[in-house]
Amino acid sequence: MNTTLPTTSLGPKVYFIGVEDPEAHLTTFHTQMMLTGGSDAVYCKMLMSTLSGMALEWFVSLPDEHITNFDHFATLFREQYLVNKAPTRLSYDVFDVKQYQGESMKDYRNKFGVQVVILKLTDEAMIVHAFVKGMLPGPFSESLLRFYPKTFMEIRRRALAHIAADDRVMQKQDLVSPAQPRATTRPPQMRVHEATTEKKGAGKP
Repeated sequence: MNTTLPTTSLGPKVYFIGVEDPEAHLTTFHTQMMLTGGSDAVYCKMLMSTLSGMALEWFVSLPDEHITNFDHFATLFREQYLVNKAPTRLSYDVFDVKQYQGESMKDYRNKFGVQVVILKLTDEAMIVHAFVKGMLPGPFSESLLRFYPKTFMEIRRRALAHIAADDRVMQKQDLVSPAQPRATTRPPQMRVHEATTEKKGAGKP
């Protein structure tokens, strides 16, 4: 508690009130502390400063001198909020990623790529199969089925070319102005009086 924080400390940018995932909080905390650095005691004080609400009340309730180092602090923190920990994700969760109606290929590709990173997938055959399976029917999905890709990197390259081609088509459509409708030629309308006169005069020599 007597340790002075470094002047370069940026302070916490995330807070924990007692309902969040403790592992996610510690990961974010470690990422922020990489920019600041500091001793074990600094880490303890900085983690303490991220606690708020019920979490801060839990920390205050701990006996004096109960925490001996940061690893001990982190272990107590994990155990206290273990029930909040997110369920373990499986590699086959990538098959839950689907392209929705109206979702662009670019957005779907980026969304799928994020899940590949989060799940730490390395099986290229499974990644490719999940990507193709999650796509909506269309020209690009048909091209992948005709010439099946071997890696996700190949899908990225082909998707990029497909997106660029679609952009060029859209640009050309914007440049082409709609043709003006042709003027329709109609026979001049006869007045009622003129039409009646012509009928009456039709029988005269």
